[in-house]
Amino acid sequence: QVQLVESGGGLVQPGGSLRLSCVVSGSISSINSMGWFRQGIGKERELVATISSGGTRKYADSVKGRFAVSRDNAKDTVYLQMDNLKPEDTAVYYCNADIWTLVPRYNLRNYWGQGTQVTVSS
Repeated sequence: QVQLVESGGGLVQPGGSLRLSCVVSGSISSINSMGWFRQGIGKERELVATISSGGTRKYADSVKGRFAVSRDNAKDTVYLQMDNLKPEDTAVYYCNADIWTLVPRYNLRNYWGQGTQVTVSS
């Protein structure tokens, strides 16, 4: 079974930094795009950042210049470096990936992690 497990969330003061990690495990063939979404209280889930298999990155306007997404294909891991955090960044951050699976059959499927809480507060 394919699983995505996030880590690295926590409490940080405004202006601080956090690095989120998401590790993919299971019977996979390859990973296409990977990225991060977030959902704050009373808000809809929104795209934060994505990175393609070729390394093309996209960011929400609200995080440009502050966040950086990267991936380590050898480790099946995607990262989100978050700098200069603001209170409005407070949310549950979810890892997301499009994955070519092997079991039960070869297929492209989208997967979500369970989320990690990021709280930015003074």
